[in-house]
Amino acid sequence: MNSIKLRLFSDDDIYLMERWLQKEHVKKWYENPDDWLIEIKGRQVEFKFIKHFITLHNDVPIGFCQYYKCADANEDWYGNIPLSGTYSIDYLIGEEMWLGKGFGKRIIDLLVKEIFSLTDCKRIIVRPEDDNKASCNSLISNGFIFNNENGLYLKSK
Repeated sequence: MNSIKLRLFSDDDIYLMERWLQKEHVKKWYENPDDWLIEIKGRQVEFKFIKHFITLHNDVPIGFCQYYKCADANEDWYGNIPLSGTYSIDYLIGEEMWLGKGFGKRIIDLLVKEIFSLTDCKRIIVRPEDDNKASCNSLISNGFIFNNENGLYLKSK
């Protein structure tokens, strides 16, 4: 595989994200595209606590990813994981031709490195759908463990 990198999401990427969110292989896991678009469009105001990225392969956009501090998100899926120092991630490959080629694993690796470089980070948690085996396997191959008690994947710094 050649170069893969992240770049900050820009307004020019909104059309691309709208298109990806309508694709069947994405829609299966991202069921409410409008909610994702509201969040992305509000990334400089209400959702500025989330860092949004476009994933590039040889400088061509192939996917989307993001990370955020769990304490800022006001969500309730964390179980008994301490919020202090906890981050979460989301990711997708938008272009079908890049599915099943290891890019999910590489995107997660880039996100983990980025987040673990933050001084306040202690752990990353993720909760993909149980039947999203590709995502679950990519997390495991990046050193995440399944935390049965909380029903999520966890990687500590």
